[in-house]
Amino acid sequence: MSVKREASGRRSLQVELEVPGTPEEVWQAIATGPGISSWFVPAEIEEQGGKPVAMTLKFGPGIEPRSALTAWDPPRRFAAQGEGWGGAPPMASEWSVEARAGGVCVVRIVYSLFASTDEWDNQLEGAKAGLSGFLRTLQLYLTHFRGQRSANMQLVAPVAGTEADTWEALTAALGVQGASVAQRCTAPAGVPALSGVVEHFTRRPYDALLRLDQPGPGVAALGVYTFPGGDQTMVAMGFYLYGDRAADIVARETPRWQAWLQEHFPMPAPAGPAA
Repeated sequence: MSVKREASGRRSLQVELEVPGTPEEVWQAIATGPGISSWFVPAEIEEQGGKPVAMTLKFGPGIEPRSALTAWDPPRRFAAQGEGWGGAPPMASEWSVEARAGGVCVVRIVYSLFASTDEWDNQLEGAKAGLSGFLRTLQLYLTHFRGQRSANMQLVAPVAGTEADTWEALTAALGVQGASVAQRCTAPAGVPALSGVVEHFTRRPYDALLRLDQPGPGVAALGVYTFPGGDQTMVAMGFYLYGDRAADIVARETPRWQAWLQEHFPMPAPAGPAA
């Protein structure tokens, strides 16, 4: 969906997603710290006087954007506004939940900002693109693991080489190269425990989702990307594990995966001085 432009200068972009569950169950997943952490990144909801006032998302060290909550109407709607990136105007997001027949809900997300030119439209497009993979994880969480305790580990590493070459190397090493949806895959010897069913697999963008049985019940999100406006290729691996043992499994497996990633995708050597 393209960016919608209004005479007032408001520019917006909408995303919709159908998920299983009651409005209360879906709200728990998208509007609480533990719920958001079960499919996105670690999150905290800040309260004052018992009222939610802000949300912090923890993407990694030094990357913890905080947004003010400007509307809060459980289990139907909340809205937030945070500072823009790279000098962009502040961006607002509105999340709403609408019950439908058959035990499902539609989650609607609207991103918006005010600008007098098209200069910042790519910020809206980028927000949509960045969220799309996480929303697929949300669908899997609500379908197969709804309401369970969760723990996650997020691994990101800069690598040398192109996105295409890195994706082939990553998927080959993990035993999922050329996989198709519904295919069962198991990582070969020398890789930490990893097996499950492929739920999503694309080559442009380079990402995949596996519904796991090893190292425990959960979801693995695999991706290779380059930051917008940059030339550094990154490998990203996110593991979302569920159940009473999820935290213990994450504590055990995180150092194993960190060591494996460092061995197979070592930090690129810094560029030398120009001749």
